[in-house]
Amino acid sequence: MLRRLLFGLIPLLALAGPAIAAGPRIAVVAPLSGPLAILGEQVRAGARAAAKASGAELVEIGEACAEEGDNAIAPAVVSAGAIAAIGFLCTEDLQSALPALADANIPVLTLSARSGVLMEDALKRNRPLFRLAPAPGMEAQKAVDVIAAEWATEPFALIDDGTIHARELVEAVRLKLEERGMKPVFVDTYRPAQEQQIGLVRRLARAGATRVFVGGDRGDMAIILRDARAERLPLTFMGGEMLMAADTQVKLENGARAILLPTDGVTPEAIALAAAMKQADLVAEGYVFPAHAAVTVVSRAAAAAGAANRPLADVLRQQTFPTVLGPIGFGDDHELRDNPYLQMEWRDGRFHPLGNTAEGE
Repeated sequence: MLRRLLFGLIPLLALAGPAIAAGPRIAVVAPLSGPLAILGEQVRAGARAAAKASGAELVEIGEACAEEGDNAIAPAVVSAGAIAAIGFLCTEDLQSALPALADANIPVLTLSARSGVLMEDALKRNRPLFRLAPAPGMEAQKAVDVIAAEWATEPFALIDDGTIHARELVEAVRLKLEERGMKPVFVDTYRPAQEQQIGLVRRLARAGATRVFVGGDRGDMAIILRDARAERLPLTFMGGEMLMAADTQVKLENGARAILLPTDGVTPEAIALAAAMKQADLVAEGYVFPAHAAVTVVSRAAAAAGAANRPLADVLRQQTFPTVLGPIGFGDDHELRDNPYLQMEWRDGRFHPLGNTAEGE
């Protein structure tokens, strides 16, 4: 599989017509070995497909993903003459490389680092770090937007399993909804990893709730949904990213909703990319789409910066670029302008996007 990802991308040339010559040189930083190598191959596969279409020249650089950070990355990027670097799946390596890359005026587009402190520090020091991963708070904001748009006339409940992430997510949702004048009819912390949750679903019914946002994992959601249906209770359940996991002892039933990042192509361009990769016996999954989008953004931004004789980082902050993930633009905070989360529903073995008319603030 890894060898095919390395050498099997030639059929993707047909996606965007003839390649453009003399494109920008872009560093692709991702693990080459170790347990994260498969993710690194996804990054390189997506980046190579985009480079074939845009004419970009890629310089592939490994990252160690060790606690002390990889001090060899920044010198390698600078010596290669790259105008930007994309990837950086490991926060430690990004923290280590960013100061030197900033000194060299080389923007960095990370695909996965979600640390709020990391971005705050970069902005404070005027470092050109841009994030294709969602910013902290985007998951909660999307949940709020959906609840406000679709549950405004419904009695709703907020429950969590008591873990730090789940509790913080549900609390953020509750506070944002109260700012909009929406209060839940029921708030509770349930005991996770139980064989049944009949008591919980009955308490939800007694409170009059018809819609429930769950801060909990996939196993608990599956049990809660199963027990609610066994009790014939008309409850609709929605969770967060923790539902993007494998089934445990109880399978997740159709109808479970979640606020998720799309893993499959949801734009015509992404669908075309996935189809072309499938014909080449490759799978468009994981970081393939984000890496493709990052190379596309840098390539288009570099062309615009060259035409206007402006710094690349300025163009990245001010323009929006079409990609396989849809239009991508960054705000003054270097975060995505548009919330990438979608409301999705579990049907027949996978999550499918639902109508997502609610927009993030």
